[in-house]
Amino acid sequence: MVSYASTQKMSLNYRVGSPETELSDGNIESRSCSNTSTNHHARTRGMRIQALRIQALRITVPFSRTKRSHTMQFSVRVNAHMIGTCLAAIGFAFSMSNTYADSQFDVNKRTRWKDDDGWVRIEWQAAQWPATKTAVIVCDMWDSHHCLNAVRRVKQLAPRIDELLRVARQQGATIIHAPSSCVDFYASHPARQKALTVPRSSQLPDAIETWCHWKDDREQSIGYPIDASDGGEDDDPEEHQRWHEQLAAIGRNPKAPWIRQIETISIHDSDFITDDGAETWSILEHNDINHVMLVGVHTNMCVLGRPFGLRQLSRHGKDVVLVRDLTDTMYNPAMPPYINHFSGTDLIVEHIEQHVCPTISSEQVLGGKPLRFRLDRRPHIVIMIGEQEYLTRVTLPEFARQQLYADYRVSYVFADAENPNYFHDSDQIADADLLIVSVRRRTPPVAQLKLVRDHIDAGKPVLGLRTASHAFSLRNNSPPSGHTSWESFDGEVFGGNYQGHHGNKEKDDERTLVWRSSPPDAPLLAGTNLQGEAPTTSWLYKTSPLRPGTNVLMMGRVGQRQPHEPVSWTYVHQGGGRSFYTSLGHPDDFQNTDFIAMLKNAVDWCVAP
Repeated sequence: MVSYASTQKMSLNYRVGSPETELSDGNIESRSCSNTSTNHHARTRGMRIQALRIQALRITVPFSRTKRSHTMQFSVRVNAHMIGTCLAAIGFAFSMSNTYADSQFDVNKRTRWKDDDGWVRIEWQAAQWPATKTAVIVCDMWDSHHCLNAVRRVKQLAPRIDELLRVARQQGATIIHAPSSCVDFYASHPARQKALTVPRSSQLPDAIETWCHWKDDREQSIGYPIDASDGGEDDDPEEHQRWHEQLAAIGRNPKAPWIRQIETISIHDSDFITDDGAETWSILEHNDINHVMLVGVHTNMCVLGRPFGLRQLSRHGKDVVLVRDLTDTMYNPAMPPYINHFSGTDLIVEHIEQHVCPTISSEQVLGGKPLRFRLDRRPHIVIMIGEQEYLTRVTLPEFARQQLYADYRVSYVFADAENPNYFHDSDQIADADLLIVSVRRRTPPVAQLKLVRDHIDAGKPVLGLRTASHAFSLRNNSPPSGHTSWESFDGEVFGGNYQGHHGNKEKDDERTLVWRSSPPDAPLLAGTNLQGEAPTTSWLYKTSPLRPGTNVLMMGRVGQRQPHEPVSWTYVHQGGGRSFYTSLGHPDDFQNTDFIAMLKNAVDWCVAP
């Protein structure tokens, strides 16, 4: 059997040595160092001491990392004038024990919940996690798998996960590697030995060592949003067969070929290795850890169900989150609901947010952008929502779930409930192929509105619903300091001319009637059944006259009032990209199949080459 002990000399990931450093010719050089001292060496590597060989000084420096102590020895030749410099370096080493005290992770946890009317709402909660009270658990990032596409995706996940662990470890977080059924491979690894020395918790939760199929009866009654009853393999059948033949040829069991964690993810001596629920819980309790980030695969199986997985940790009171861009599902698009593999992962993430625990994304810790798989070629739609009147924070996500997930990657940029001018996750706009706007009279921070301007200046498409005509307008009032408005947004982006609306809001008022004004074969109205005039709950906006170049698709009226007003139209905006706008968007409109068909057609038209 291959084991850690037989491979440690071949693998830099598992090299073990003494934390000994030698100063030679004024440069600190690592002669042999264990992973526990890597961070210290990185911080001191640039120090130079110009040593005159007059006298020798040997210094032993104890320093603390969390609850562990190590000793470092420096052999230095210095003169009397250099003693102060040496002592300063020693002080730096001592100060390391205090650096973790102030380290924290600023996370923005995303959750979903269903309100009394049955609408699913999305919310964010900012939190500060002390690094020393935080753990990162790596779930089943094996070196191989029976599904070749799963192997490919793990290889893409691994470098980003390794970087997350490096940063978390530097800040003082605890790292737990959990390669299920492969722990024996690491029997002699210091991180495995360390896990075995942790005292067993005297208050282990019930069934903490077993698989958890559902967090509670509510989750079980809902069930999974995707069908992985076929095992979830999404390989090409011929390629899958060749892959299994290759596995058998090298002596691996094609049905379970994993023997260790993927080597791309470094395991330091200061980490822990375990796949046992009781050991994991004991490590968390012994180190006074309440906050946990979980990364790895597979989201709809091991990540949720393992004894150290999301359900067990959440149901027993840990503040656990899934890092949603550092995971992957087992899902075959040939199974219900017959959507893109990566859209299947999105649905599982949403299920977790609503029924199990919150999620975060890796850029909250690492900066940059969230990870995106190379084969995830779905056009990216970003939906920007900031209005209270028409509940698009619930109607648009449901529309996206039903109509867009099969073909598109969908992200949301929501206005904060307490600070309505601030939009969460606005950086996603920079990566959008289509921006959908449902915002009313908000003045974002300058940098956030610049993202919208940059999207438009780049010639990318924009789709606006209802209040998007006055999305960033304050009716000539001044925005708060550091924020900005865009009074001409309607005309420049949609070719519109919003001037208010007819006051037909009450039940006894005349209803708005709409009708198609485009040719019967107009592609944006394909699949609709608009015959003559149709009533709508949305009260009519005053939008005429439109700018030249608009193409009106639908008109509307209220009784005999004049003029009749454009309701839906297309335009080429100032950046040269396509735009579509409709003044419809009341919650009742989202129950109308003609409106849904038009909106889906508009999305497809905007994104089309």
